[in-house]
Amino acid sequence: MVLVNFKCYLEATGDRAVQLAKYAEQVSKKFDVTVAVAPQTADLRLVSQQTKIPVFAQHIDPIKPGSGTGHVLAESVLEAGACGVLINHSERRLEAGIIEDTVTRARGLKLTTVVCANTSAIAAAVASLGPDMIAVEPPELIGSGIAVSKAKPEIITDTVSRIRRINSDVVILTGAGITSGEDVKEALRLGTQGVLVASGIVKAKNQAAAIEDLAGACRQVGK
Repeated sequence: MVLVNFKCYLEATGDRAVQLAKYAEQVSKKFDVTVAVAPQTADLRLVSQQTKIPVFAQHIDPIKPGSGTGHVLAESVLEAGACGVLINHSERRLEAGIIEDTVTRARGLKLTTVVCANTSAIAAAVASLGPDMIAVEPPELIGSGIAVSKAKPEIITDTVSRIRRINSDVVILTGAGITSGEDVKEALRLGTQGVLVASGIVKAKNQAAAIEDLAGACRQVGK
C-alpha cells in the first residue's frame, strides 16, 4: 500500500488535488497496488467524487454532532466520501486519551484508522488500541529526502517486533523521507506492508512518475 498525504501543499490543493488523485488511481490500476490519498478536508468531497481510490481524511476530532465550531466531525468526512482517517500525525499530535477516543469514534463509523507514531514505544502502545493501521515516522526525517528505511532501519524492525507482540493483525506502514522505489522495497523487506509518503510525491516535478516508482516497487516485492 502507498498512502499519499497531500498535507497543505498548494501542489495538492483544489483541482490539483483531484489531478494528483487521478494519477494515483491510474497507477493503482496499472500495478494492481492499493494507492490511497489523504487530501485536505476541504477537498475530500471533490477528490472522492472524481476518483475510485481510497480517500482518507487528514484528521478528525473525537466530538459528537452538535456544538464544536472549528473541529472536524467524523460524520462530515464520512459523508464527504472518506473511507478512513489519519490520526496523530507528527504535525497534528494528540494526547494518548484523545488518540483512543478518536480511534473509537472512527471505528464506530467504520472509518479505517491509520494511527501515526514517532517511536517504536508509542507504536506498541497504539497497537493495543486496535487500529487498522499504524504508521511509524521519525519526525526528524519527515520531508528530509532521507528515507527511514535506509537511515534508521532499526526503528522499523524494532517497531514491527514490538507491534507484533501485541497485535498480529494491524497493518504496519512506515514513512519519513521515502522518495524512491528502492526506499519502498527496503521498507517492505524490513517487515512493513506499505508506506506513508507526502513531499516525495506531492512536490515531485513529475507526480505521476513518482507514484509509479513507489507503487511499482510494492508490486515487485509483492511478487
